Amino acid sequence: MTKTDILKMLNDADTYVSGQDICDKLELSRTAVWKAIKQLKEEGYEIDAIKNKGYLIKSVPDRITDLEIKSLLADGDIVEDIIYFEETDSSNNQAKIMAEHGRKMPFLVIAEEQTAGKGRRGRKWISPKKSGIYMTLAIKPDIPPQKASMLTIVAAMAVANGLKKACFDGHEGICQIKWPNDIVINKKKAVGILTEMSAEPDMVNYVVVGIGINVNNNDFDESIREMATSISLESKAQVSRRDIIAGFIHEFSRLYKTFEESSDLSGLMDEYNKCLVNINNRVKILGDASQYEAQALGIDKYGRLLVKKDDGEVTAVLSGEVSVRGLYGYA
Repeated sequence: MTKTDILKMLNDADTYVSGQDICDKLELSRTAVWKAIKQLKEEGYEIDAIKNKGYLIKSVPDRITDLEIKSLLADGDIVEDIIYFEETDSSNNQAKIMAEHGRKMPFLVIAEEQTAGKGRRGRKWISPKKSGIYMTLAIKPDIPPQKASMLTIVAAMAVANGLKKACFDGHEGICQIKWPNDIVINKKKAVGILTEMSAEPDMVNYVVVGIGINVNNNDFDESIREMATSISLESKAQVSRRDIIAGFIHEFSRLYKTFEESSDLSGLMDEYNKCLVNINNRVKILGDASQYEAQALGIDKYGRLLVKKDDGEVTAVLSGEVSVRGLYGYA
């Protein structure tokens, strides 16, 4: 953990950190500190070193390794274990394997590249290296299985909030949520979330929440070009993937603690509804047997979308039963 601890000290500081302070706090020798700094430089970190002043990070490489993310964790974050793959089939698959083999949860799996990334309903999630974020949170909530689907809404809120803070200076109305869990910017999809669960009749074994974020993508397959976008296209800048991941962890930790207090979304409904791109808008409810138009009112404490039909009836829509689209496009 030496490199991680040193990197965290440098990340947390806004000025030079003396070598002696590092030695004293981490109980390391000067030689050990020097070797760790040398390794960080070799990995692409630009670190200024001045005699009698210490070390200062000038720039960081576009890396999302376990070392990098662990160095950005804050007090109160519930995710401590980070597992990084340079390449894997699917971060969801790997998270499920680890959970089934007893790895302590919650943990986060991050992949630089996926060869078999997947979205909802069996769709493929294109996962090129160096352009996106492909990560999966594995967690074991102490709730009945029928409540586990609410975690996908908690995750969507965490992603939206993390993106706003990391990429859009905290401005409201930039990153919105298309019910239940797609993140949209300017009414185009930038993030997809796929939640899977293993459970007994009365107990959750684990929930894995897979999150795919288009970060620095500049082009998309023709089949999705009209409805997809990326964070860099919308922010007009190259974006730090590590800051997005760290922001997600911070926000999920905060929101999950509120969720745990009631085992539902009663404490998060108002915050979610402020992010909901559909709210107070006309939407089309697309079921297997029928479809109709209605006005979206927001979610209830179970994460169901409340809609008002033309005859005045208010009904609750379950995400597993229908799709909801705006009348004039994806959102």
